[in-house]
Amino acid sequence: MTPQVPGYGQDMDTALEPGDEARRLKSAMDGFVNEIRSFRTEIKTNLQQHDERLTMLDRKLSIKSQRPPLSTGDGCQNLHLKAFDAYLRSGDDDALRGLVLEGKGMNTSVNSEGGYLVDPQTTDRIRGVLYASSSLRSIANVVQVEASSFDVLVDHSEIGSGWASESDPVADTASPVLDRISIRLHELSAMPKASQRLLEDSAFDVEGWLADRIAQKFARAEASAFIHGDGVDKPRGFLDHAIVPENLADWGSLGYVATGAAGDFLGTNSADAIVDLVYALEAGYRANAVFVMNSKTAGAVRKMKDADGRFLWSDGLAAAEPARLMGYPVLVAEDMPDIAEDAYAIAFGDFTAGYTVAERPDLRVLRDPFSAKPHVLFYATKRVGGDVTDFKAIKILKFAVN
Repeated sequence: MTPQVPGYGQDMDTALEPGDEARRLKSAMDGFVNEIRSFRTEIKTNLQQHDERLTMLDRKLSIKSQRPPLSTGDGCQNLHLKAFDAYLRSGDDDALRGLVLEGKGMNTSVNSEGGYLVDPQTTDRIRGVLYASSSLRSIANVVQVEASSFDVLVDHSEIGSGWASESDPVADTASPVLDRISIRLHELSAMPKASQRLLEDSAFDVEGWLADRIAQKFARAEASAFIHGDGVDKPRGFLDHAIVPENLADWGSLGYVATGAAGDFLGTNSADAIVDLVYALEAGYRANAVFVMNSKTAGAVRKMKDADGRFLWSDGLAAAEPARLMGYPVLVAEDMPDIAEDAYAIAFGDFTAGYTVAERPDLRVLRDPFSAKPHVLFYATKRVGGDVTDFKAIKILKFAVN
């Protein structure tokens, strides 16, 4: 007979002694409490280490704040701004003379006889106004140069190509045909004046006033020269070049499309001239093309409709977005000719490729307190030039029969 083992075949709980369950529960509780204590100790250690790091960081920051500030580019600009302000108000140029060593950051040297460099903040403000104005500058290719002229090389030749087998020789390509277009820089000047009493008023923002007056003068002069300038002591405008019928256009001349009516669009088919002008431009240029016309011409064009009665003109939906004609942006430049007989009142093309504006980045101001007493004259000068660099990129609409 097999002996009976206690608890064998019975529930384990019933096999334990009455005191065993209490001992097991006490042991589990002791283990849990030990784990809690270990976790608390670890948390306290981590917090202590974190506090030590923060204390060390505060000490480093406190030491750093007590150090003298190092010289930076902004500090140099502020010094130049203060020195330039003193020169404009009182003619004191001692501080500007002391900044000669810093002149290398201004791309030119300081010369009291030729005027002093305008501080970068004012220069950027003037340049911003020039770009924002309704001038060809906003759509042309603008480059900054240090020389007295800017040369553009134009390659008229095509690279030879063709199908060739492994054994056939490859034909030589033709020699490149290059044209050089030299854009000379001309001096543009403005001479605003202010009373000495006004300049002595510390509440008067002389730099802001000077920037606004110079920018207005420069913007008007540039806008006219980029369109009508003859290239003599000023940039050459694109309308100063020879303008011939589109089928006769060659390098050195701009092609035009006639409206079919003298001094007007052609009757009920007035929109056809705009369509012809658009497609007279090669497809490679149309992607970045812009219409250029003055306000009077824009007023006449925006009334045009296609054969289905839809307006060709659409206003920009977002702020500062230009109006569009047949899907292309419109630049309203008041220096463009009005609609008249044989007038070239509308231009269309990729002006980034077709017209280049070259300028020096510096702007100088010479203070003259003697020539217009009791007023002080400020003679501001900059150098700028412009010319057509790709005659295929611009087309003209002529208001004539043919």
